[in-house]
Amino acid sequence: MKDLLVMKFGGTSMGSAERIRRAAELALKEKAHRPVLVVVSAMAGITDLLIDTLKHAEVGDREGVEKRLRQLEERHVTTCEELLPREHRAEALEEIRATVTDVRRIAHGMLMLGERPPRSVDEAIAVGEHLSSVLMAAYLRSLGTEAVAVNCKEIIVTDAAFGRASPLMGPTEQRARAKLLPLLERGALPIATGFNGATVDGQPTTLGRGGSDYTASILAYCLDAAEVWIWTDVDGIMTADPRIVPDAAVLKEVTYQEAAELAYNGAKVLHPRTLAPLIEKQIPAWSKNSFAPEKPGTRIAASIRAPKGARAVTSMTKVALVSIEPASGAVSGPRLMSRAMDRLADLNIELLALSSSSYQQSFCFLIRREDLPAAFKALEEEFALELAHGYIKPIQIDEQVGLLAVVGEGMRGTPGIAGSVFTAISREGINVIAIAQGSSELTIAIVVHQDGLEKAVRAVHRECRMAELANLS
Repeated sequence: MKDLLVMKFGGTSMGSAERIRRAAELALKEKAHRPVLVVVSAMAGITDLLIDTLKHAEVGDREGVEKRLRQLEERHVTTCEELLPREHRAEALEEIRATVTDVRRIAHGMLMLGERPPRSVDEAIAVGEHLSSVLMAAYLRSLGTEAVAVNCKEIIVTDAAFGRASPLMGPTEQRARAKLLPLLERGALPIATGFNGATVDGQPTTLGRGGSDYTASILAYCLDAAEVWIWTDVDGIMTADPRIVPDAAVLKEVTYQEAAELAYNGAKVLHPRTLAPLIEKQIPAWSKNSFAPEKPGTRIAASIRAPKGARAVTSMTKVALVSIEPASGAVSGPRLMSRAMDRLADLNIELLALSSSSYQQSFCFLIRREDLPAAFKALEEEFALELAHGYIKPIQIDEQVGLLAVVGEGMRGTPGIAGSVFTAISREGINVIAIAQGSSELTIAIVVHQDGLEKAVRAVHRECRMAELANLS
């Protein structure tokens, strides 16, 4: 398929009837001169509503479940009625009500069980994307365009890591080409669901929160797309979060590696795993603002021309620092670390930063707070003998921390960058708890107390002249 464009619309870009109309217009504008595949997220707030519904089901709150199911139905019915002419509503309304019935079935099962099986959670929370695809396809058909809602549980084949599944690219490519190429070749506009897939035997899975970006890049890889456009509610990838740093600037270009590091370390423009399929086939991507489509956005590619130095600083809250320390030198710190990392890997828990001490052989690592209960339980089980006999000290948890990450290809081999970063932080009287830097010199990750995080971000952004350098590039 020559010159295929994959366009992904995020939750805010699909957040109302008016936003869906605008997204459809953007897709039609490009479809006028090249084939387009659209990937959609759930309407803003819907995935959280679905998760909340299932939490109420788990604790036996039937009334809470029904209240949230009514909200789910009312939001989509109202959007449907605002979006579609009366004569085009029937099919979409029927699908909305059937989908809510499916979620009710799953939630009632959880009410009886008193728990939330991961497989059932994945089946339920992916319906937001399905409803978005149904509404957008129906609207396009009302304009006279052949549009087809496509559920990616029929296309993206994954492993069985529910909640954070990984695609099996071979079978996914076969299904994508068989399902989507015929639609594109006859001039139709497929509207595919982001975020979801299914195992080889058809069990529903999800790709992790924000996984619609990942869906877009997976499909782009499978169909040899020319470009991917990620539509959000910001002007592109920025030198810092503008809510923290008022003078943050849009970066005209970033490399795949820079974008991936920024996403992994808290920037909310892309899903952290989005770039991997694009890198393999060198497919360029753009981060663009659907609320201001006239703005150029940020181009993401293999190589760019940019000045030396740090290019962006990002931060992450809702994290926890886990520290493990042997009680004596007789215990091998590297062996403890290896066992801890193996257990976390078994649970598919991502490490955000890792730091160790050579003398005491103690080490600490940063994880997302949502992963803490499972991680702590697994580590206590793994080290039960050592803890019981005092070979290692009690595992320490600090949830009052935040992660700051400084990113830039131009930091490689450039002396003084780390010194500038730490000088800026210390000048603000902020204590550095842990530091991690990979051998690539692309990222410096720093853990600080949460109450000093935003001040540290502003200080580093100012010290490294990030806004100034972005405007020069």
